[in-house]
Amino acid sequence: MITEDIIRQVPKVQLHDHLDGGLRPQTVIDLAKDINYKELPTTDPDELSEWFHHGANKGSLVEYLEGFVHTCAVMQTRDALERVAYEVMEDMYHDGVCYIETRFCPHLLTDRGLYSEEIVGYVLEGLERGKKDFGVNYGLIICGMRNMRRSLEMAELAVNFRKQGVVGFDLAGEEGGYPPKEHLDAFQFIKRENFNITIHAGEAFGKQSIWQAIQYCGTHRIGHATRLIEDFGYDKKGNLVSLGPLSQYILDKRIPLEICLLSNVHTGAVDKLENHPFGDLLRLGFRVFLNTDDRLMSDTTLTKEYMTAVDVFGIDLRKIERLTMNAIKSAFCTYKERVRIIFDVIKPGFKKVREEIAASN
Repeated sequence: MITEDIIRQVPKVQLHDHLDGGLRPQTVIDLAKDINYKELPTTDPDELSEWFHHGANKGSLVEYLEGFVHTCAVMQTRDALERVAYEVMEDMYHDGVCYIETRFCPHLLTDRGLYSEEIVGYVLEGLERGKKDFGVNYGLIICGMRNMRRSLEMAELAVNFRKQGVVGFDLAGEEGGYPPKEHLDAFQFIKRENFNITIHAGEAFGKQSIWQAIQYCGTHRIGHATRLIEDFGYDKKGNLVSLGPLSQYILDKRIPLEICLLSNVHTGAVDKLENHPFGDLLRLGFRVFLNTDDRLMSDTTLTKEYMTAVDVFGIDLRKIERLTMNAIKSAFCTYKERVRIIFDVIKPGFKKVREEIAASN
């Protein structure tokens, strides 16, 4: 019997986490007070948590993203950036996460005069301090925004900080009407620099977005890829009978898919969890793994995401370990670091939990 406590104990890997989508409600309130920001709907942490979650859970990516107006508004100072980054590491530690890649767009946090370079530096300081205090390893991903013409600038920023802890570049934001191929200059720069790419695709737009991300932009991972289901063939009974050329290519080339179950329901990428393609993707051997996306907006943790997969898709501890291995193999940290985490952290961690379960029985 898999419980939340068991899932929390096993070492997990988180690769799709938004720094500005995972603040603690009390932190939002504290930071708003520090800068005299008066636009929050409430200063009660429980009510604010519910407000963010209710606002995000409307079946629309556009409405889901509205909460970021407030989180970005309060992340405009050095102290705020360091605090938010540090608390990410603390939250990961308490959730049993041994490695995290968190992402954000520095340009969205320049309203109070900070430069993008300063912002990245402050976030890295918070992450590094958290690593020392909690033993969680990390990588930082810099995002370009689909609706802004600054993706090349953000790509250059990511490469400039690759020796300080930035591990990749992402394209995020509203998907419809903003195809990834419009940012080719940024992706071509990243590829010339032998750096790492992940792209949000197939969340609020169809499989064409996923195809562009791979074939035009050369992405190494896909964020969400929920609409890949459009490339599957089903019979009249709803049984999967065939894969289209895109999904077959992704399967064969082992392109990692960053699955975020709960937020995909909240944004309307799927109508209900039972219809999420995760179950078919896992069964067919796609390189999938679970993530939280936005912990504040979706009121979630990585433990909760895995518990959801247990309840809805019937995964067991063996599959949780397999998904964790998929994640660390897909991480943008160095090969040496991946191997160390696998053999020093993940395998011993799962072995210990299995032995404890066996002893209790």
